[in-house]
Amino acid sequence: MPIAVAETVSALRTGTADARAAGRSIALVPTMGALHDGHFALVRRAREVADLVIVSIFVNPLQFGPTEDLDRYPRTMDADVAELEQLGVDWVFAPSVAEMYPSGAIQTRVTAGEVGSLYEGRTRTGHFDGVLTVVSKLLNIAQPDTVLFGQKDAQQVFLVARMIADLDLPVTVEVVQTVREQDGLALSSRNRFLDEREKLAALGLSIALKAAESSAHRGVDAVLAAAQSVLRGEGIVELDYLKVVAPETFLPVDDDYLGKAVVLIAARVGTTRLIDNTTIFLGGMRN
Repeated sequence: MPIAVAETVSALRTGTADARAAGRSIALVPTMGALHDGHFALVRRAREVADLVIVSIFVNPLQFGPTEDLDRYPRTMDADVAELEQLGVDWVFAPSVAEMYPSGAIQTRVTAGEVGSLYEGRTRTGHFDGVLTVVSKLLNIAQPDTVLFGQKDAQQVFLVARMIADLDLPVTVEVVQTVREQDGLALSSRNRFLDEREKLAALGLSIALKAAESSAHRGVDAVLAAAQSVLRGEGIVELDYLKVVAPETFLPVDDDYLGKAVVLIAARVGTTRLIDNTTIFLGGMRN
């Protein structure tokens, strides 16, 4: 069957009604388009866990601040649909802003709470409220059994999973490991904005995370110092934050914390803002 593209809520619901009535499992991969191998890894996993796969492509204005790159964000719809068809995706949901927010300025939003104001949320006010609001809408529209996200957006994954648990939404979150280029740079739709010098400098993020991993047995301070030392002196990399957080709460760990933790990093390379993360085991404790 050729891929089907729905531009309205009613078209998607009508198109997937037979599968739902037959009890076929459904997976949703939410994206903003400009797809790359990281997205395709999500799609391939979706094909493994569900009978019918829906990929949404929607550049959500609610998650962009007034000084952010909404208009600059790459849009490659035709190429994206062609790639998804090759991967066996059943439906692409590609609504307009007017379709998703027909009343204009939306009045009802999902709020992300304390964690939503930290890290990415500290410099991108309201970003995660916008993310959770659109994800909740997409879940209501598509009604999937499984929704898939990439580990690169670790804070987003945590907050979506927390929303689903808090609101008792009947969907399972599947997290797929970060896909990287051969040199270690985490794949991102924003990588295309980097010139050759900036791309080389951007490798500092993944190298810093490797240094953090290597120092995990010596504790939090050593992890932070090792990562910072990698980025020190690189003029075109402006560090935004570097944090070590507990996976259960996503709050910064204490100095004497032992066990599994997540190292978060964000930096601006030239004019492009990038994020990355890795899991470590502080003190070598794998509990």
